[in-house]
Amino acid sequence: MKNKMTYIIDDDKLTVKLMSMIISKSNFCEEIVTFFNPQLALDELRKNCNDPLNLPDVILLDLNMPILDGWQFLDEFILIPIKKEIAVFIVTSSIDPVDIEMVKKYVAVKNYILKPINAEKLKAATELISISN
Repeated sequence: MKNKMTYIIDDDKLTVKLMSMIISKSNFCEEIVTFFNPQLALDELRKNCNDPLNLPDVILLDLNMPILDGWQFLDEFILIPIKKEIAVFIVTSSIDPVDIEMVKKYVAVKNYILKPINAEKLKAATELISISN
């Protein structure tokens, strides 16, 4: 099932551009919204928390970012009373076992995807979303 809106939250502009191209080519979603600063994504989620049409179906979240890292984002994200189920996928270059283990603490996180993302990894993410819906 194709999702409507995907947030990409990553501070690296080249990564975001490449991910956007692969997502578009893979027909993963209808709309991509990018955030280079996770705080701005949290602000947008809070603003639209009662309006499911303006919320993403999927969030692709990097872990290592300045200002607010992916873990801090998740800690804030789970406190927002969002009226829609949003599938979060960690998309990172970290192979640290601590990170891989820590992701299990967050119910909203569907999977841990190692960069670079590709069409096969997006297909697997789509299947996980379909199973949970």
